[in-house]
Amino acid sequence: MRKMGIWRDYLIEKLADRERAIGYLQAILDDYYIYGGPVVVLRALDTVVKAQGGVSKLAKQADMDPEMLSKVLSNGDTPLIDVLGIVLKALGYQLSIAPVENENSNLEADTLQTAHVAGRPTAPQ
Repeated sequence: MRKMGIWRDYLIEKLADRERAIGYLQAILDDYYIYGGPVVVLRALDTVVKAQGGVSKLAKQADMDPEMLSKVLSNGDTPLIDVLGIVLKALGYQLSIAPVENENSNLEADTLQTAHVAGRPTAPQ
């Protein structure tokens, strides 16, 4: 018989893989754009942080006090974009901005660029 476990523990184990973590965060952001719910995004970031080595390791990478980072991750008052910027940068990820597929849009996809969370645009793709 298969041993039962806790879903979050399983998720943390799987999200230790960088590519899976990126895919998971992208899915969470997609869900956020549709339904809202910043608490879900914060919980997902917390899960990825645990999977990628924990708050202490991430705080060292972000050159932050671990206690301060832990507070940021658990504080619903902190603007979500600030939390995303800090955590994603420390994890070595970036938040991408892409055009929404819209048949009525007059914008051409190749005129839009991917933006980095820190505000530094990256080269057009």
